[in-house]
Amino acid sequence: MARYWPGRSLLELYRGEMSWRELRVFLKFLPWDSATARAVRGSTPEEDYWNPDRQLMAAMVDAQRETTYVMVKLHGDPKKTKRLRPPEPIERPGVVKHRNPTVIRFGGRHGSGAAELAKVFGGRATNP
Repeated sequence: MARYWPGRSLLELYRGEMSWRELRVFLKFLPWDSATARAVRGSTPEEDYWNPDRQLMAAMVDAQRETTYVMVKLHGDPKKTKRLRPPEPIERPGVVKHRNPTVIRFGGRHGSGAAELAKVFGGRATNP
């Protein structure tokens, strides 16, 4: 409370100098990274580090690195860019690195996954 509301204390609630409404509004609009908000969410330190802003920044950096790779590969000398590998994305919690990113798997099987998608969306698979 001292960090986001300097000069105020919970003792003021006890003394009658602060209303319950004031406290409720303060708690409702606490920043995402406050200790109280983290305790309510029950998040781990790693999850706290990867807030939405950092997730977006990592996604933008990954996209820029991929764009740079594609531009160098398309416009570079084929002899010099032959061994150039795509950039690795920034590691983030909840993102699983696959051995072969070109293979798409649905339900652990190879293929288009039309039958699995049809089950999810309630339609009929045209090419099961």
